[in-house]
Amino acid sequence: ARTTLTPDSARSVITFNRSPDVPFDRSINPYRGCEHGCIYCFARPSHTRLGLSAGLDFETKLFYKENAAALLRAELAKPAYRCAEIVLGANTDAYQPSERKLRISRQILEVLAEADHPVSILTKSSLIERDIDILAPMAKKGLARAFVSVTTLDAKVARTLEPRAAAPQRRLQIIAALTAAGIPVGALAAPLIPVVTDHELERIMQRVREVGALDVNYVLVRLPLEIKDLFIEWLDTHTPLKSAHVMARIQDMREGKAYDSKSGTRLTGTGLFAELLAKRYEIAHRRLCFPGMPNLSSELFRPPRADSAQLALF
Repeated sequence: ARTTLTPDSARSVITFNRSPDVPFDRSINPYRGCEHGCIYCFARPSHTRLGLSAGLDFETKLFYKENAAALLRAELAKPAYRCAEIVLGANTDAYQPSERKLRISRQILEVLAEADHPVSILTKSSLIERDIDILAPMAKKGLARAFVSVTTLDAKVARTLEPRAAAPQRRLQIIAALTAAGIPVGALAAPLIPVVTDHELERIMQRVREVGALDVNYVLVRLPLEIKDLFIEWLDTHTPLKSAHVMARIQDMREGKAYDSKSGTRLTGTGLFAELLAKRYEIAHRRLCFPGMPNLSSELFRPPRADSAQLALF
């Protein structure tokens, strides 16, 4: 199916959250929908609010905030704005294939760099390397860092699980390239899927450490709303002999359900298998001596100049 791009007439660009499970309170998502096609993506149900499907529509009918940079400039310039880390791409990847042409994420970074505003980027796309020229100077000031998702190291699994995302080996190269440029990089083993990818946890941690990741975290697969049926269809198609086993193990870690949204456990699960997974992560993390990601600074922030040359005269 061909990808269609539709302008999204947003009135604001910074999204605020108060979730106790999320370590940041604001984010920017330049795009709705995602061409990467990851079957497990927790953002898929958001497309149903637009009257579209969480399946192919989410992957092929994308919306982009064409005025994102101008909106951001205006929001940062408000007297009441208080600076804190902004996460770019928290919902869907800010580096869609269409970003090569649209350059919306780059324009956002240009505004943040001008204002000395701290930013973290979540991505699995090699296109982030294009913006090293902006991110490296920001990182020197303690204003930028990145997190790269590494779901699996098995290229065969990745081809069906994340069909249009960067290959596993390419993601390791992204971590290495950003590290070489002086940009702090963390990795996310996310999501971990019982029976399908959870056995790779220690190996993923080992490899990302070798290429320069300063830290790594994991997130258990989440199957809310329409994602459950899409994921079961994927299992039945690509791992039919494991399908029932995978879902049974997920339910063991979700108090008998496909998903439990309870704060404090929704990212890691509960029960015996969740505890074993947490213990494995703790042992490997300690053995590999991850130094940890640096905190970002908000002290350098200065409101950006007005977007209008006329306003700048005053």
